[in-house]
Amino acid sequence: MGFILKIEGPEQVDLGVEDILTVSFDMETPDDANARSTDLGSTLTITGKIIPRLGGLKDETIKLAKWSKIPAEEEDAYQKLELDVINAGQTVRNFTFTHAFVVDYTEDFGSGEGIGTFTLRVRQKKDKTSEVGIAGGF
Repeated sequence: MGFILKIEGPEQVDLGVEDILTVSFDMETPDDANARSTDLGSTLTITGKIIPRLGGLKDETIKLAKWSKIPAEEEDAYQKLELDVINAGQTVRNFTFTHAFVVDYTEDFGSGEGIGTFTLRVRQKKDKTSEVGIAGGF
């Protein structure tokens, strides 16, 4: 499987199959609900590699780190995110968050491999949950 991530904001982010390792999608309701709740939340957790680029190419993950520190009061904290899950050339899932914001962002580095890893956890703005797009099979 492969993954393609595009984020539209002040700086566009494009990460591809060589950058992303795992993806997890969660549609959450409160654990204490006795029936289907109206308090829904949508979360994507994306883990990938931080790869040093050669030949003047920039590391796209630095843009994720910069996005993660934008305060909630600023409009740029909310950005459009699209993630494709691809298998054998077919899109298995396409997730679209129209108003994604960073919940958590971490980077880990080791001295042995020469690459780092990142984990980006984003959520759709609560009052825009109905705008989350989920498609696939094309």
